[in-house]
Amino acid sequence: MSPTHPADSHDTIRVQGAREHNLKNVSVDLPKRRLTAFTGVSGSGKSSLVFSTIAAESQRLINETYSAFVQGFMPSQSRPDVDVLEGLTTAIIVDQERMGANPRSTVGTATDVNAMLRIVFSRLGEPRIGSTNAFSFNVASISGAGAVTLEKGGRTVKERRSFEVLGGMCPRCEGRGTVSDFELAEIYDASKSLSEGALRVPGYSMDGWWGRLFADLFDMDKKIGDYSKRELDDLLYKEPTKIKVEGVNLTYEGLIPRIQKSMLSKDREAMQPHIRAFVDRAIVFHTCPECDGTRLNETARSSKIDGRSIADACAMQISDLVDWVRGISDPGLAPLIAKLVDTLESFVQIGLGYLSLDRPTGTLSGGESQRTKMIRHLGSPITDATYVFDEPSIGLHPHDIQRMNQLLLKLRDKGNTVLVVEHKPEMIAIADHVVDLGPGAGSDGGEICFEGTVEELRRSGTRTGTHLDDRARLKKTVREPKGALEVRGADRHNLRDIDVDVPLGVLCAVTGVAGSGKSTLINTYVSPRDGVVTVDQGAIKGSRRSNPATYTGLLDPVRAAFAKANGVKPALFSANSEGACPECKGAGIIYTDLGMMATMESVCQVCDGKRFDAAVLDYHYGGKNIAEVLDLSMSDALEFFSAAETKIPKAAKILTRLVDVGLGYLTLGQPLSTLSGGERQRLKLAIHMLEDADTYVLDEPTTGLHLADVELLLGLLDRLVDAGKSVIVIEHHQAVMAHADWIIDIGPGAGSEGGTIVFEGSPRDLIAEGKTLTAKHLAEYVS
Repeated sequence: MSPTHPADSHDTIRVQGAREHNLKNVSVDLPKRRLTAFTGVSGSGKSSLVFSTIAAESQRLINETYSAFVQGFMPSQSRPDVDVLEGLTTAIIVDQERMGANPRSTVGTATDVNAMLRIVFSRLGEPRIGSTNAFSFNVASISGAGAVTLEKGGRTVKERRSFEVLGGMCPRCEGRGTVSDFELAEIYDASKSLSEGALRVPGYSMDGWWGRLFADLFDMDKKIGDYSKRELDDLLYKEPTKIKVEGVNLTYEGLIPRIQKSMLSKDREAMQPHIRAFVDRAIVFHTCPECDGTRLNETARSSKIDGRSIADACAMQISDLVDWVRGISDPGLAPLIAKLVDTLESFVQIGLGYLSLDRPTGTLSGGESQRTKMIRHLGSPITDATYVFDEPSIGLHPHDIQRMNQLLLKLRDKGNTVLVVEHKPEMIAIADHVVDLGPGAGSDGGEICFEGTVEELRRSGTRTGTHLDDRARLKKTVREPKGALEVRGADRHNLRDIDVDVPLGVLCAVTGVAGSGKSTLINTYVSPRDGVVTVDQGAIKGSRRSNPATYTGLLDPVRAAFAKANGVKPALFSANSEGACPECKGAGIIYTDLGMMATMESVCQVCDGKRFDAAVLDYHYGGKNIAEVLDLSMSDALEFFSAAETKIPKAAKILTRLVDVGLGYLTLGQPLSTLSGGERQRLKLAIHMLEDADTYVLDEPTTGLHLADVELLLGLLDRLVDAGKSVIVIEHHQAVMAHADWIIDIGPGAGSEGGTIVFEGSPRDLIAEGKTLTAKHLAEYVS
């Protein structure tokens, strides 16, 4: 289908004067009900245009249709910096953010498949046990009695009646599937007394009130290993008891219930690092013995269809489950079963057929999360919406990208506008319309370099057009391994008791379709070893005040240099300390609480968003104040701190690594929360490269990289190996496979069809054998 350029808002999304982030007064008309790909180097402005301008304004306008009361419960959104936005439709964002780690959320609950299955079992399961809630592990069974008010013979009477709500929740684990236990050796050291510091729980110092409280109840000099059963029980499990210590009323409670209330009730990610580390050591999770991890009570598990309970169905691999559901025949439920089959088939089509419905959403990768979210929209009756995708190729083998393309086109053909931010040529190729941004990144980007068809892009001469047909070549010679990490009997998840030697001293690519077992093999059996550093795409912890300069430690030598040059304290050059603007407290933004309405964000008028006190900005280093330094790109900052008159060796060393990993376009002060998954990974890689690691494990390091930058990444990996390091890359990009010295291919398929080593050797030998899906796609790529 060829693109059109209609003039009115019925057929066009019109953007005029977009200046969000690095966009330079961008104007563009996007055809509706077409698939438009946005291309350009990392940091060129693609996400600023698509997500921060078009999608953000659509969502803001929709939120404004709600009452002020409802808006008070929504996140605040300010209008993007743009002159005109016309022709907007409802924007549905399908991004890379991992799905929440709520222990009650599974693939089935997140996609409504569980809800459909519960209806099927409530109607057809034998024995019949009740409504759909009887099959839900999030609903507890409750029974009791209460008074009800009735009208009888024209008068009001009260009657006491019993009631029962039948839910499917396992009472032992409360629907979580696991029960927790405490590793007592991590709670206390039995060889020490309380006064000798026996307690290993963070915060329990015997120097303050805790020590006085314990002294009132226990022998402080008695080793805990010598406690009687009663004394140990009081230390660990005693119910809350009021005690007066030195005239002050205090409450003592056993260590275990206190830890459960003060630590385990919090979201793990919200914990301070030392608390999280303690919890990870001290709390052991076991499969619930009562429900065997199914989360469901015995009643829910007793009702079956063709010999299978709903727990059995949810534990099946989805590609197998769809065949089982297709075999269920009931005229009354035919439409629902057809809808269920269609949804399950979408999982298979999108390359997620290896998952099971009981898989916790917190264990899904970024790519798996994005595709799982997509499932909900494929069957939606909504049309003429705008679907926005952020690199949907992430986590996909070339074999799976073809199927993803079909689904994107299916969304378009239903009458929707599909906007895709993408780097992979295979996905750009299906676009009706392409918008290429650049020419560079950061301050060198933010302009429309090209608009038109894919064929026109090839002839455009832009950086994307020039590199669109790039193909890496196989190396004439490959490095020889210098030893190996032996893995024997690997059987976690779908791995089939495999033995493999992961070579050292080379660039080793671990390949295979999504769900084949790559990450399980490396993360479980290689990453935990001494001397191995793993760099993934997980979020970087930090507040909205955090930026690359603070995260990498780069700001420390810079602050010291500013302080020395001006004869003042380094703390003055921290927006989180003494140098902060007194009005916004160093945030750069003023947050105004408007009661039931959304909190309003506005740039601080005192510091103009610079975050520093005006007096601090009078101090200079090399002709720049601290705010101007933080506005420098990594590349410019490297040049600045390498110059003879402004040289700071520590800063230059860190910046060299940041530029090496392709982040030269980021500014030193850019909030970490604005970084993509690929940028976060490369930022962490830069930091780890400053350490003395022997082996690096990288999980899809090409994520977020433009075609032209993949070559730079390969050069960086080569430099690591040439410096005596070992590099193991879990990767789908054929350029990385072709450049590797050694390939370990896992498969042949995903889930139960994967988990075996289908090839070990050089890329050239992989192509020569030509037996695996990876071999087929790599051969097509290099030819």
